[in-house]
Amino acid sequence: MTDSQTAPPSELNPAATDTGDAPEHNPSDDKPRDSKGWDGKLRLNRKSLGNNPPEAGAESEPEVSEDEGPPPEQLPADEDLLDDVDEDEEDIDLVHMRISNVPALRLERFKKLQRLCLRQNQITSIEIPESLAPTLREIDLYDNLIAHLKGFEAFTELTSLDLSFNKIKHIKRLNHLTKLRDLYFVQNKISTIEGLEGLSNLRQIELGANRVRSIENLETLTCLEELWLGKNKITEIKGLDTLTNLKILSIQSNRLTAITGLSNLSNLEELHISHNLLKDLSGLEGNTNLRVIDISSNPIEHLSGLQNQKHLEELWASYCKLSSIDEIEKELRHKEELQTVYFEGNPLQLAQRALYRNKVKLALPQIVQIDATFVKQV
Repeated sequence: MTDSQTAPPSELNPAATDTGDAPEHNPSDDKPRDSKGWDGKLRLNRKSLGNNPPEAGAESEPEVSEDEGPPPEQLPADEDLLDDVDEDEEDIDLVHMRISNVPALRLERFKKLQRLCLRQNQITSIEIPESLAPTLREIDLYDNLIAHLKGFEAFTELTSLDLSFNKIKHIKRLNHLTKLRDLYFVQNKISTIEGLEGLSNLRQIELGANRVRSIENLETLTCLEELWLGKNKITEIKGLDTLTNLKILSIQSNRLTAITGLSNLSNLEELHISHNLLKDLSGLEGNTNLRVIDISSNPIEHLSGLQNQKHLEELWASYCKLSSIDEIEKELRHKEELQTVYFEGNPLQLAQRALYRNKVKLALPQIVQIDATFVKQV
């Protein structure tokens, strides 16, 4: 998944204002998603929260049958899909073209190719001509039928590799791709984080919606800035002490009961930890640069534990067990940079629906957005 595929949390579902303005169209809504509309980032659809409030706790991927069924029908290459493309082309996109035979594309003729996108096809084997290796920087094989990582031996110039929505069980034969900065494995069948020890330039890795149970083998990835681990089976945050450049950690929809292992991550700016089993917010004392915290859908009753987060800009705390407006004021009023709060679905909202917004406004006068609605400026 490319960076352009998803928007920041505050932009993914643009909200209507108090005046009833309709949300603007978001280009990210047009990007490829899975059958349930998920883009791999585990962003909550804020407008749907009121209709289908999520339950606290894990929403990890259920185990499925190992029976992969018969191989896909092999379609004859009865036309040259790239017949009209100049041989000096640097960027090729063949999305949703039912391609199963990569050699039939005759990619070797493109001597200057830098980016190859073969999303949403029926590719089972990675058969990209090695002659493209000197120039190719990005390969996108999102949403195909790939089960084994073979065929990347020559592609040492790659900076981005997207293998999301495939059938991969093991991370192998990639640790020689030392120039990789972005690596995507969203929604595969990976149970162990492995085979990444040589990727010291990696900036982000996405492993959401797999079968990972433990955070491990990431110690050498000291340049890592974004780690996406949502929708797995993780019970403890650990193994991150050396990742001091980490800015975003997404570990939503797992099986966490406590916030641990973050004390060395002083540069952390975003923590997405919704849909777990957290009861309190202890464990964030050293994360003084946090700007965005998402704790939605956890059985949290109190906001104590955020004393050191002076730069907090967004707090998502929908569908927790917060009941006191007075506590909200005590814990958050002094945070001058705070702009957005989400408290819908909490007892403090459900008990006084008509007065809820006004009470939050009075408690937190610096706020510009409450839930999915902007605050009127007087």
